[in-house]
Amino acid sequence: MLRAMQSSSKPLIYLASASPRRSALLSQVGVAHAVQPVDIDEGVRPGESPDAYVCRLAAEKAATLWERLAPQQRLPVLAADTSVAVDDEILGKPTDENDEIRMLRRLSGRAHRVYTAIALKHAHGCPAKLNVSEVLFRTLTDAEIRDYWRTGEPADKAGGYAVQGLAALFIERISGSFSGIMGLPLFETGELLRTIGWKLHSQVAR
Repeated sequence: MLRAMQSSSKPLIYLASASPRRSALLSQVGVAHAVQPVDIDEGVRPGESPDAYVCRLAAEKAATLWERLAPQQRLPVLAADTSVAVDDEILGKPTDENDEIRMLRRLSGRAHRVYTAIALKHAHGCPAKLNVSEVLFRTLTDAEIRDYWRTGEPADKAGGYAVQGLAALFIERISGSFSGIMGLPLFETGELLRTIGWKLHSQVAR
């Protein structure tokens, strides 16, 4: 079932994501949308770089939902994918406490990159954009990492942390897009939506 956002307005797009953060960011800038998550294989291909990985998954998510929609139901589909990488090693979602400890030890006291790709599938193509931000963590103790895991916050987060949550206490500096680190870079999203006629706080003219 589609979950409509801003129900007073006709949805402009589908959001191919179950992330409440992405939906909230779209609502923040006035984009009426309906949420329709898709499941795809998110495995990393041998030798795949972090930027290529997120770009491929964002495009696949958008295309997958587009193909599932009946022609009369079709609206542009926005999809995104976010990954955290250290030295080009992609850190996915932690599988358990030990995996969380491994990840945050890798991030402790150093900078890492967060890659978020977005794709907008419509009848005339699937343009995409990539945002890359850098995050510097202070040095963390194992006790802090364990305490953070037990809050439940990092369990479903790429890289094992949420920039908008308790992990903000770990972050010394950010260079790039805060919304991109959250999972939907709003500057790039606005650029893509303008290609289909969207204007701030308005619906696309039909």
